[in-house]
Amino acid sequence: MSETSWTLTIETERLILRPYKSDDYQSWYVGFSSRLLQQYKYDEGQISLNGCDFDWFANMCKRHQEQALSDYAYIFGVFLKQTQQHLGSVDISTIQREEKQWANLGYSIHNQYWRQGFGKEAVRAALIAGFENFGYHRIEAAINLDNHLSIALAESVGLQKECVRRRFYYENEQWVDHLIYVALPDDLGLVERPAIAA
Repeated sequence: MSETSWTLTIETERLILRPYKSDDYQSWYVGFSSRLLQQYKYDEGQISLNGCDFDWFANMCKRHQEQALSDYAYIFGVFLKQTQQHLGSVDISTIQREEKQWANLGYSIHNQYWRQGFGKEAVRAALIAGFENFGYHRIEAAINLDNHLSIALAESVGLQKECVRRRFYYENEQWVDHLIYVALPDDLGLVERPAIAA
């Protein structure tokens, strides 16, 4: 990673994961504007794009670069390799470096692209990058207890159920318990590394 930009690009069989660029705006907009109605409780469904013009998007790309260069978060846009359609995003955020090398994982695929394995393919690729490129030792996802689709995805890529964190997130005006799913390098067949400074 250079001192002025974060450009890591990951290719899988069908997907490209990479930082957003300002010229992704049209693809990004089409992805969001083509969403279906809400499919279940934890699906945002169709969302308002009021105010999400090109300048807003360019500023978002700049913020993402700043977050990556400061090791705060690495946000990947997920694109279909053949068509460059925007499918969603995956992010890895640093919780603590030093002797823990610990990060949080987030993922979202537009609901019009569900049930095609894109989420599994993207999340597995991002996890490998988290270990191999960013040097994390522990990557975890916090999931609502009844978010069965997210739980199934986490388990399908090798995350292990670790615990329930009581009243861990403030959602809908209340503190809510979350399941914690965790991946370590050897869960994905990778070699563990010693802790390194950020």
